Amino acid sequence: MQRSRALALSSELAAQLAALYQEMEAAYDAVASQLGFSCQGCPDNCCDSHFQHHTYIEWSYLWQGLRSLDADTLEAVERRARTCLLDCERQLARGQRPQAMCPLNVEGLCSLYSHRLMICRLHGVPGRLTLPDGRVEEFGGCHRCRDLLELAASSSAGLDRTPFLHRLAALEKELLLGLGRPVPRVRLTIAQMIVRGEPYLVAGQPICGGIGPLA
Repeated sequence: MQRSRALALSSELAAQLAALYQEMEAAYDAVASQLGFSCQGCPDNCCDSHFQHHTYIEWSYLWQGLRSLDADTLEAVERRARTCLLDCERQLARGQRPQAMCPLNVEGLCSLYSHRLMICRLHGVPGRLTLPDGRVEEFGGCHRCRDLLELAASSSAGLDRTPFLHRLAALEKELLLGLGRPVPRVRLTIAQMIVRGEPYLVAGQPICGGIGPLA
């Protein structure tokens, strides 16, 4: 089967996603400021958590950032991604929830900070998400933030992820508009997105090679 073309973002969609990310950051900063929360000086690093991501648009945006790296740096990232996947597979085989450092993390910091994905931007502070059936899913935040929340005068502090997720879904729909039939669901870690390469189209449908299933 021949690869036809990459499922690349238009400059307009990329700009809209970047603007959405900026709004996420502003909302995150407002909640963090209210709680007096900061990652600075924390002995833990959330980048070793097992996060899965669920949209082609973020996958494409990640690769937009990866393509900006020089060849040696990208090769090093891909090498770390493969090591990360092997570590996770070994842990899963032992019945453990995987914990492995993100291949984009270099000396404790994200090396592709401007292209980090939604979960990377919102994790840490408490939040909530209203599901389509009306149920509300609560996120307590990281352990450091939960300690601060217990000391806060009000427990109402939190970031509503719902409008951000709805807008991300709308951008995803626009990216995939015109493909004609349902596409495979995305449920991939950053390491898997890196090892698979950028999503691409074959006969008008998103297909990807690499390690592990999409969902």
